[in-house]
Amino acid sequence: MRFRSRLTALAAGLALVLTGAGIVTGPTAHSAVRQLAAAWAPWTSYAIGAVVTYNGVDYVCLQAHTSQPGWEPPNVPALWKQGSGGGGSDTTAPSVPGNLRSTGVTSSSVSLAWNASTDNVGVTGYNVYRGGTLVTTATGTSYTDTGRAASTSYTYTVRARDAAGNLSGVSNSVTATTSAGGGGGDNPAKLAGAPYLYMGWGNPPNPGTVMDATGVKSFTMAFILSSGGCTPAWDGNRALTGGADQQAINTIKSKGGNVQISFGGWQGNKLGPNCSTPQAYANAVQQVINAVGPAVVDFDIENTDEFENYTVQDRILNALKIVKQNNPNVKVVVTFGTTTSGPNSHGVRLVNQAKALGVPIDNYTIMPFDFGSGNIYQDTVNASEGLKNALKNAFGWTDAQAYAHMGISGMNGLSDQQELTSPATWTQIRDWARSKGLTRLAYWAVNRDRPCPGGGVVSNCSGIAQSDWEFTRITAGF
Repeated sequence: MRFRSRLTALAAGLALVLTGAGIVTGPTAHSAVRQLAAAWAPWTSYAIGAVVTYNGVDYVCLQAHTSQPGWEPPNVPALWKQGSGGGGSDTTAPSVPGNLRSTGVTSSSVSLAWNASTDNVGVTGYNVYRGGTLVTTATGTSYTDTGRAASTSYTYTVRARDAAGNLSGVSNSVTATTSAGGGGGDNPAKLAGAPYLYMGWGNPPNPGTVMDATGVKSFTMAFILSSGGCTPAWDGNRALTGGADQQAINTIKSKGGNVQISFGGWQGNKLGPNCSTPQAYANAVQQVINAVGPAVVDFDIENTDEFENYTVQDRILNALKIVKQNNPNVKVVVTFGTTTSGPNSHGVRLVNQAKALGVPIDNYTIMPFDFGSGNIYQDTVNASEGLKNALKNAFGWTDAQAYAHMGISGMNGLSDQQELTSPATWTQIRDWARSKGLTRLAYWAVNRDRPCPGGGVVSNCSGIAQSDWEFTRITAGF
């Protein structure tokens, strides 16, 4: 035993000398000292073929250089090639992360997402590189790089890592340009892209999983209805707190996101007809605000019981004045249907009445689907331009002012009328909305943001071929 210990010590010493001098070369020499390589150190000269360890992983030098802080082997794949993974049995690297893409920019940040890698044991994280320099190791498949300069292009790549330290190959590169600073930062009226999430059907996903996969930071939670009289509840039957809805909201907020809470919808027992006065309706809304703390309250005014009933429409509008007065930091949105050329008479009446009553509505959102469309992109643009004109006529706004009070809420995949919104078309709609300065983008619904080509119009998938959460990724880029 004593002899074996001395031999091991001598071998270790020899390995340190040879490695530090950069003399160990070739696969045979590397194999002989793999377990005994010296730790990587800054300000050290390394020759081609030198072997070091870093965080328990072996690396072989690819180019002669003198190391510097920040040039740790996993950070500079041009200088170091990963070896055996610290002598462990797992030497299989993860697959290359796929489809690296930018999901959105601001004047100071770039949001990224990529498809998950696979591994024989398991992926533990992803190294994100900006211009070849490691900026973070993300545990999920998205990352927002903050602190960037305005109007500047940045190029990114990603590599997957497993528990043994094995690194995948380098992903595709993506270049994104931050928006102009404009002296005042981003439009303060602009709301984060917030697809609808409904916990009442459609195999609702964990919003944290969706956030990690897409970079989305906000959801529109649906729907607040009447549980009897003027008492609000999720879907008319789930308590405001203590259930799946609150759990989802808590998850979203714990990951730095926020929620918009939607009242009403197409069907169900709604608060508008059940609350006898504007004050009673405002009190019901206040119960929800106090319970869940939304950033936005969205009033989805539809159908004959609210949208086409002018007594109820006025009741809701007058209530919104009270809600805004009591909650000045909560944005107020009204959402309603449209024709292919813009709001119908009920929608125009809602806009004009909001002006007449002095209702401080932050955003008017139309729903361009189930409206007889033959070209969903062009009809969405035409409908939005119709809304713009209605707002200009009512308020005397410029085009820019009208756009800044507008939003679009679409339907992903197949609509009830079999209208098709593909991911490519939704991207076109998003980019048009951004180019015009619209301030809200949503769609119905995250529950359906999964593929099922030929599946028809169902609650838990889009009816078309797509990637999981693809529409949400696009919306996150708004």
